[in-house]
Amino acid sequence: MEVILKQDLDNLGYADEIVKVKDGYARNFLIPRGLASIATESNRKMLTETQKQRAHKAQKIKGDADSIAKQLEATTLRIGAKASDSGKIYGSITALQLADALSKMGVNIDRKKIRIDGDHIKATGLYTATVNLHKDIKAKINFEVFAE
Repeated sequence: MEVILKQDLDNLGYADEIVKVKDGYARNFLIPRGLASIATESNRKMLTETQKQRAHKAQKIKGDADSIAKQLEATTLRIGAKASDSGKIYGSITALQLADALSKMGVNIDRKKIRIDGDHIKATGLYTATVNLHKDIKAKINFEVFAE
């Protein structure tokens, strides 16, 4: 069954995309939760009209995301954490702490769009994370965890 997604879903697609899914997944999960609608002919026409209207706005958003991506890739964040003498930190560094550090820098990014590369961060050192700024633009952030 083909459905039109109403919002971005991990491992499935982005909003206003037509994707093919199994019938049961569409009828029992996506449609009742309001995440998708059936891709009928009239819904497809409405989708194309909506996409035409959003094209100009999307171009501006993509340009803004591209400039933010260049700014993020050029900087290295410093995140302080309580740590033992051996460099092992108490707890771990999460996307929420990265989002807070970015907001102090002046860039507001939702923590759900930040993915830390690799396993959990439990020691001081240099690490990277990926930020999904736009469906076509992903930025790599370098950050350093240091002992406070």
